[in-house]
Amino acid sequence: MLERTFLHLPGIGARTEMRLWQRGIRSWEQLSRTGRDLPIPGARLPAVLDRAMRSRAALEAGDHRFFAEYVPQKEHWRAFQAFPGRVAYLDIETDGGRDFDSVTVIGLSDGVELRQFIRGENLLDFRDALDDVSLLVTFFGSGFDIPVLREAFPDVRFHQMHLDLCPTLRRLGLRGGLKSIERQLGLSRGTETEGLGGWDAVRLWGEWLRGSRDALKTLLAYNGEDVSNMAPLARFAYRELSERLQAEGVLSGVP
Repeated sequence: MLERTFLHLPGIGARTEMRLWQRGIRSWEQLSRTGRDLPIPGARLPAVLDRAMRSRAALEAGDHRFFAEYVPQKEHWRAFQAFPGRVAYLDIETDGGRDFDSVTVIGLSDGVELRQFIRGENLLDFRDALDDVSLLVTFFGSGFDIPVLREAFPDVRFHQMHLDLCPTLRRLGLRGGLKSIERQLGLSRGTETEGLGGWDAVRLWGEWLRGSRDALKTLLAYNGEDVSNMAPLARFAYRELSERLQAEGVLSGVP
């Protein structure tokens, strides 16, 4: 889907992108070959074609920073399949605050392996955890997780593309928090964590500090499920938004 995206080209909005698709122009290469027979003002055309060419080179090089800079944030979902093996699902827990000392657990998964960074143990190892990540997937990470982590780790550059499932799923009519949407889509949790929420994570950390080893075990299980359940939600969002374009008669066979 990323290769069919034109919204990041100079002066091209949703309406012009739609017109290009309707003309059968479905890739940057096709755009470049079509040349001047485009619904784009002639004065702007050289800049459009130049960035289209640069887009091809950036994708071949795996340069996500190029797309993070130019693709509108709400359309970062289009890159979900563009960087195989370089997608990471992220969720954090805190003690209720928003600074470095408030972060208690960071959960990070590539869809196969879950890594958890815990305050007082290995939290600082998170500094290098995103080095090979091109697309971050979160739930409300734009409003919470990423701002908190920027404050906690000012030396970490969050240059990845970012698929925030909260506003993305809202576009599909799914509202509420992560657990509510999980239930709406039939995703389940373990008996140990069923019914737990964000404030329970704060409570469990406090109990851990007071000596309860079981509390930390439950907290890590809760965080792990937050992270792992984002993967099917991201696949769902990508499929449904892609199919919505197809249903409008614009695209077919969206990869």
